[in-house]
Amino acid sequence: MMVSTYFWTHREKLYRSDVRETPLTASSRVITRSRRHTTPSLSLSRCLRRHFVWSLQPAERREREQEKKSDDRVHEPNLSVFVNKKISMADCVTKVELCVSCSNLLDKDVGSKSDPLCVLQVCTGGDSWTEVGRTERLKNSSSPSFSQRLKVDYHFETVQNLRLGVYDIDNSSADLGDDDYLGGVELTLGQIVSSKSVTRPLQLKKGKPAGKGTITVTAEEIKDNRAIQLELEAKNLDKKDMFGKSDPFLEIFKKGDDGKWQLVHRTEVVKNNLNPCWKKFCVPLQTFCCSDLDRPLKVDCSDHDADGSHDLIGSFTTKVSELQKAAHGSPVEFDCVNPEKQKKKKSYKNSGVVSVKNCKLITQHTFLDYVMGGCQINFTVGIDFTGSNGDPRSPNSLHYMSPDGLNQYLSALWSVGQVVQDYDTDKLFPAFGFGAKLPPDYQAANHEFALNFNPTNPYCQGIEGIIEAYRMVMPQLRLSGPTNFSPLINHVASIATGGAQANSASQYFVLLILTDGEITDFDQTRDAIVRASRLPLSIIIVGVGPADFKAMELLDGDDGVLRSTVGEAVARDIVQFVPYRQFKDAPRAALAQSVLAEVPNQLVSYFKMRGFEPPTPKAAPKPETPANKS
Repeated sequence: MMVSTYFWTHREKLYRSDVRETPLTASSRVITRSRRHTTPSLSLSRCLRRHFVWSLQPAERREREQEKKSDDRVHEPNLSVFVNKKISMADCVTKVELCVSCSNLLDKDVGSKSDPLCVLQVCTGGDSWTEVGRTERLKNSSSPSFSQRLKVDYHFETVQNLRLGVYDIDNSSADLGDDDYLGGVELTLGQIVSSKSVTRPLQLKKGKPAGKGTITVTAEEIKDNRAIQLELEAKNLDKKDMFGKSDPFLEIFKKGDDGKWQLVHRTEVVKNNLNPCWKKFCVPLQTFCCSDLDRPLKVDCSDHDADGSHDLIGSFTTKVSELQKAAHGSPVEFDCVNPEKQKKKKSYKNSGVVSVKNCKLITQHTFLDYVMGGCQINFTVGIDFTGSNGDPRSPNSLHYMSPDGLNQYLSALWSVGQVVQDYDTDKLFPAFGFGAKLPPDYQAANHEFALNFNPTNPYCQGIEGIIEAYRMVMPQLRLSGPTNFSPLINHVASIATGGAQANSASQYFVLLILTDGEITDFDQTRDAIVRASRLPLSIIIVGVGPADFKAMELLDGDDGVLRSTVGEAVARDIVQFVPYRQFKDAPRAALAQSVLAEVPNQLVSYFKMRGFEPPTPKAAPKPETPANKS
C-alpha cells in the first residue's frame, strides 16, 4: 500500500517542501503548492480534444487541427440524468442576497460622472440569459455602493453562471438598449459564496477592460436559522385498541396563509402505551410556524393502525409563544379533546393530557453558514482501472476515447468536478487510480496509486489537470483487478482524520469514485465506510457501464442502516451511489445535481454531530477607491 506524506492542516493543504515541479516524463505534471493560479474553464470536449489531438502523430495532428479550423463546434458529452429520488431539489435551495459595489467606473456623461445601475442575469442554458434583478440607479457616482440587494436561488449541486452588467442610465426607460454600457463580469454563484466576497475587473467585452473599473460582489444568505426543539409526553390517553392499549403518535400542523392546516411534523409511534413519552425533535422555525411565534398550530394525537385507518384520540390548538412557557422547567399542559366525544357527553373533559416538557429556540446552522464562514471542501478522485473495463484500445472498452476524446469516466468526472472545484480555493485535487499494474515491473495490482505517478504530491491543477493526468497515464497501465474500494477509502479517511483533529469546521472532504463493476472487498469497504461516517467525509460513487451494481446500492444506506461486519451502525449516511446509465440522455448538469444533492446535509450533519459552529467569516475587503488609495 502506498504511504502518502501529504496531509491537510487547518484550512491549508501541505506536503513535503522539497517537492518541485518536475519535467513531463511518464506521468503528468507535478504541480507545487506555489502554483496557485487558476486554469481558465474549458468545455469538456474542447479540453479533451486538445489532449486527443496532441497524442497523435504529427501528420494526423495537422489533419485534426485543419478539421478543427473548419469545424470549431463544441461537442458536449451526451450525459443522461435523472433527478435523484431521495432529496427534493427544493430542499437544497437557499435564497442568497448579492450586494454590489463598483469603483473607477467610466465617465460617459459630459460634465459629470455616470449614473450607474447594475443588472443581474442568470444563464438559462447555452447562450441564453435571463434578467433576475437590478439595483437602484445612483446619480453622479464613479464608485457606487448599491443599497438594493439582488436576490437569487442558490443550488450547491449545479454550476450557476451569473452575469452582472453596469449601465449609465440617462432616461426613465427600463430598456437598456439606449443606455451606455460601463462594463460587466461573468462568474459563478459558487465562486461568490465560497469566497464570501469577490472583486473582478469590469470588461466591455472579452479581453477589453473597462478602464480601471472593478466590481465587488458580496453574498449573504437570506434565512431564519432558528429551529424549535420540543420534548412532549402524554398522560391518561384513551384506550383505542380492543386487545391492548393505544399506539399513540402526534401530528403537528400550522395554519397556512390560505387558512388550511399544513403538516409540519409527525412523531414516532409509541407502542401499547397510554402515557407515552416521545423522542425530542427539532424543526426549522420557518417550517414549523413560518417564523411567526403567534401563528396558530394544531396538534392531533392519534392511535396508529397498521392499515392506515388511524383513530383520533384528541386534538388541541396552540402557538409557539404558548409552548415557550415550558422553557423554564415547568411543563405546559393541554387537554387533548375528541370533538365527537365532546358532543355526546356533557361531562366530557378530555381524552388525556399532552405536556410540553421542554421547548426552546436554537440556532440551526446551514451549509452556507459553513462555506461562507471559510470551510474548505477538499475534492479527491478515484478511477477504476480494473480489467473488466476492457482493453482501452477497443471501442467496446469503457476507457476507450471517442474521436472527441470522451468516455463515460471523463464525462462523469467533468460534470461533478465542475461544481465542487468552486469550493476549493487553490483548485489542487488529489487524484488516484486503483486496480491496475504499474510500470516498470507490472507485478501485483495496485489499489491506490497517484494518477500522476507521484505519491508524495498527487495533486492535479483543476479538473483539466486530472483529465490530463488520466490521458498521460492510460497508455502505461495494465488493467487488472480485483475491484477493491477499501484501500482508497481508508487513505482519504486518514487525511480526513487530520482535518477532524483541527476541532473546527474548517475542512470537509468529498471522495468521488468512478467504477465499472461489482465491488470485490464488500465487507472491508463496509467497515471502512462505518469508520469514515465519524469523519468530515462524503463518498460519491458513480457506476459506469452496464454492470449489476446491487452491492453499491447496499452501501448507499437509504433503504436501511448500513452496518459493519461486527454490527456497528454508521453514525450518519455518507454514501451516495448513482449508475451513470440513468443519466445517458439527460442534460449535462443533471448528474451533478443528483450525486451532489446530499452533500450539503451531510456536511451540516457532521459538524452538528461534533458540535462545531461555522468558522467566523473574514471581513470582506473594501473596494479600492480614490479616497482609500491615497
